[in-house]
Amino acid sequence: MDSFSSPSMSSSGSPPSTEAVMEQIKAQLAQAYAQEFMETVGNKCFAKCVTKPGSSLSGSESSCVSRCVDRYMEATRLISQSLFSQPR
Repeated sequence: MDSFSSPSMSSSGSPPSTEAVMEQIKAQLAQAYAQEFMETVGNKCFAKCVTKPGSSLSGSESSCVSRCVDRYMEATRLISQSLFSQPR
């Protein structure tokens, strides 16, 4: 079964529990978010740091991309921390 298929029966032949379905959905959403985040950050950092694309990155380009990704990840961590720590 691939990660996006919907489970209709568990291995015991009975329908999966609501909790199991919710956990699978959460895992799929987390994976999709991580992929989208890395694509977005990769594209933005590449555009910012690689001014003359070639067959390999120069040392300064590599450092720039690394710092750029680190900044995006730190910003995302701070935003998530802020969102989830505030009372509703």
